[in-house]
Amino acid sequence: MSLPLDLRDGYQRFRQQRFELESERYRKMAKSQNPDTMIIGCADSRVDPGAIFSAGPGEIFTVRNVAAIVPPYEADGGLHGTSAEVEFAVNALGVKNIVVLGHGQCGGVAASLALAKNQPVGVLIEPWVNILAPARDELLSRMSGATPEDLQRAMEFQAVKLSLSNLRTFPFVEEAISQNKLTLHGAWFSIGEAELRWWNSETDTFETLLPDLDGAG
Repeated sequence: MSLPLDLRDGYQRFRQQRFELESERYRKMAKSQNPDTMIIGCADSRVDPGAIFSAGPGEIFTVRNVAAIVPPYEADGGLHGTSAEVEFAVNALGVKNIVVLGHGQCGGVAASLALAKNQPVGVLIEPWVNILAPARDELLSRMSGATPEDLQRAMEFQAVKLSLSNLRTFPFVEEAISQNKLTLHGAWFSIGEAELRWWNSETDTFETLLPDLDGAG
């Protein structure tokens, strides 16, 4: 089976442009990786952490799944992809920051809200997005008269905060935080406006990060 045309053309551009400019960097990275930051983002094809933060190869350890969810810590020997990646990032790579990156129009968050109405969302998707149930149910009781749009946005924020709370159930994450080796961050990205909001833990709000369009620093 041949490579899809768009992927083939993209690979050719990568070899002729980026790799040509950074070939030495790639050769050095072949020996090891040393990123300072882990980003847990959504699998949504429109929200690429590397593009949003203009990151070069090797700069960000990225994990992507439906709705950027971090499950609670469970040492039961099950299949825990995201949890294993958190363990590797903290214990093996020694990352200094973990960012949970939510976004607007998140289908995984919408699926979680649909479950509250007993609507089918998929056999495998249902148990995954149901990790958000505690935050979702609290939100629905608190915003019973809200519009669907307002509920969606509020739930996108709540999902980020729940994943941050779940991260702290990992013993090695909590230990790294207590030793001032690791900091947790929450963020939210608007696809249409390219607006980034950063969670302020002191005020419990997502504050808009304004770009320095003049390049003043």
